[in-house]
Amino acid sequence: MQSAVEFRNISKAFGAVQANADVSFAIAKGSIHGVIGENGAGKSTLMSILYGYYNADSGQVLIDGQPRDIRTSHEAIALGIGMVHQHFMLVENMTVLDNVMLGNEGGFKLAATRGAVEAKLREICDRYRLDVDPLATIHDLSVGAQQRVEILKQIYRSADILILDEPTAVLTAQETASLFEILRLFKDQGKTIILITHKLQEIMEITDEVTVMRAGRVVGAVKTAETSKEQLANMMVGRPIQSELPRAPYNPGAEVLKVSNLQLKDTNGVALLSDIDFTVRAGEVVAIAGVSGNGQSELLEILSGMRLPTAGRVDFVGQPLPYADRANADGLPATFRALGIGHVPEDRLRDGVIKDFSVMQNTVFGYQDKVKNRWGLFDYKKIAQRCAHLMTAFDVRPNNPDLRIGLLSGGNQQKVVIAREVAAQPKLMLVGQPTRGVDIGTIESIHTQLLRLRDEGVAILLSSVELEEVRALADRIIVMCGGRIAGILPVDEFDTTRIGLLMGGMHKS
Repeated sequence: MQSAVEFRNISKAFGAVQANADVSFAIAKGSIHGVIGENGAGKSTLMSILYGYYNADSGQVLIDGQPRDIRTSHEAIALGIGMVHQHFMLVENMTVLDNVMLGNEGGFKLAATRGAVEAKLREICDRYRLDVDPLATIHDLSVGAQQRVEILKQIYRSADILILDEPTAVLTAQETASLFEILRLFKDQGKTIILITHKLQEIMEITDEVTVMRAGRVVGAVKTAETSKEQLANMMVGRPIQSELPRAPYNPGAEVLKVSNLQLKDTNGVALLSDIDFTVRAGEVVAIAGVSGNGQSELLEILSGMRLPTAGRVDFVGQPLPYADRANADGLPATFRALGIGHVPEDRLRDGVIKDFSVMQNTVFGYQDKVKNRWGLFDYKKIAQRCAHLMTAFDVRPNNPDLRIGLLSGGNQQKVVIAREVAAQPKLMLVGQPTRGVDIGTIESIHTQLLRLRDEGVAILLSSVELEEVRALADRIIVMCGGRIAGILPVDEFDTTRIGLLMGGMHKS
């Protein structure tokens, strides 16, 4: 079968780090090809070389059998290569039409081409069942519709090879199914799709072939029909992965957190949270399921002290949290940490680490008063010993405490944040998107640590857009939609379709 893309002996290094080492494999024309691997395996670097972001140190890329020296993204687009990024590249206050035309205006007289472009977009939407209105404003569209806009942009630019980076990270189960229908239709039209994802179930469902990378090299290439999730996971991490992690029987203790009639409005008076009521008990994991942007982030920000509620009450181990004592949230996170509330923020780079500081320094941020000596000075020996213990216990790689944390992979940064919060021995742990953008081996490690905390009697409230993660960790599930609780159910009643409908506001519990 003819290859749409072929990599021949691609190598790329960043200083002493060898991101790609002699990578060779081919992607069949008119196929859906999965590329999987742990964080830092070299997948994104390889795709960036194909899309012209990076230039390989050595090796060759062939497009439709012809060697191509792709130096820029403009050259990649001209060769029919398109890329849909994990974080959408859209201007939210502009229309779909305007976003598609950006960079392709066709001259100074925009009005002369707008009508023709709109007509072409409507024809593409009909052919590929994209269900997007070209005149709709981006901020009025759902996350799933915004992703379809990104695909629309690539088809409009005549992309025959489409790279998708973690395309379902923020989609409901229904939106994922819709996306897969579009990709299959795309394939039926003779297009080629390259799918980068950590979700092995999706690989098994949608791809024809899979290439597995580890430590910058190709370690396996198989037909999807001839493999399994377990075999792929083993190839990715070099060892078997436990599908079901051990956990003690569900036996919750005393009430740790009680949220009553919590309300939040923005500066314009728009309700972001309404009528939020729930509890979390010791030795219990309560997971919040929902599409991003439905109030989960604001809820965790309030409970961690980063934001003040508009109304309502939050009790922690029987005492009200002191929101009413302050005009703003300054100082509240430190107060809440001192009370015994740990927090793993959903955006680790913005709120969880300081990327220009070392790993060692990041292990004490927020808890620096606990590592001072009797004279009030930092006990650097104690800090170093503490860091060494945490890096070993949480398998942070590379095990170099002096390394700038921004140089670690996202999964290892997440391990550092979780290690720091666990070391504080909290009574309540708030966790936002615990495994967003991390590989299957790191997911197993993080889940193991969270379940260990639960079994030790810590109350855990976590938010995740991954329903399989919710199922794997939760004792009870809160489903949120539009800033409200759409339903609360025990994990024994877990049903993907039902939860997806609740997440979309189309069903009542």
